[in-house]
Amino acid sequence: MTIHKHCGDNCHDSCCLQITGLGVVSDGRTILRDIDLHIHCGQIVAVIGPNGAGKSTLFQAILGQRPHTGSISFQRSGGKKTRPLIGYVPQSPAFGKGDPVSVLDFFAAAVDAHPIFLPVPKKLRQRVAECLAHVHAEGLIDQQLGSLSGGELQRVLLALALEPLPHILILDEPFSGVDVEGELQLLLLLDELRRTFDLSILLSTHDFSNLADYADKVVLMKETVLKVGTAKEVMGSPEFARVFHLRPRKEETP
Repeated sequence: MTIHKHCGDNCHDSCCLQITGLGVVSDGRTILRDIDLHIHCGQIVAVIGPNGAGKSTLFQAILGQRPHTGSISFQRSGGKKTRPLIGYVPQSPAFGKGDPVSVLDFFAAAVDAHPIFLPVPKKLRQRVAECLAHVHAEGLIDQQLGSLSGGELQRVLLALALEPLPHILILDEPFSGVDVEGELQLLLLLDELRRTFDLSILLSTHDFSNLADYADKVVLMKETVLKVGTAKEVMGSPEFARVFHLRPRKEETP
């Protein structure tokens, strides 16, 4: 594993994702404007903001699913510009309780286009187990998707997003539908993954309680980027108070 050094605004030969002047307009309405972000490999970056702030649209633009102005570029160590591999975990997909599709069937169909109504070959089962092992979920391989808890389902989707191993991992509201214990386990897992594979993790969340414990950088946005910094810096800012209609904190006097 190569550990990439963090850098300032000019990355030179380090690994990073650079977004400059990004804008998205849909049906004549501006959804995003003047988005500038700089994300280093190995970082966990949390994107926060109210509903309708444009977080999902930003992710779609990075994924290449939304036309946009401005530029998105990725640079590997050594300064080589390249098209990044991106893993994506969507927001709260739902599976019925009675759905007979197992984790193995779902995964095999996704990574190998294997028909879910046919038995999975031993070699493919082994590949799926290895993928699930990255997120400590190999024990779920024969479970039905509809029987999984929110945290277990997130692990399965995360394992799928890591196949093949991406440079950037994007998670849209990964803690939605996950209980407190499941959220803690997921946070520990994300920290393990970024350290093990040295990938950038970009996620959106409405849960600010643990931001300071896991996010290297927090991005507050509403149509554009309003504030970037540590969790303490962003959540203590006038911009945060204004966006979430909070009373500014009074400074303590000694």
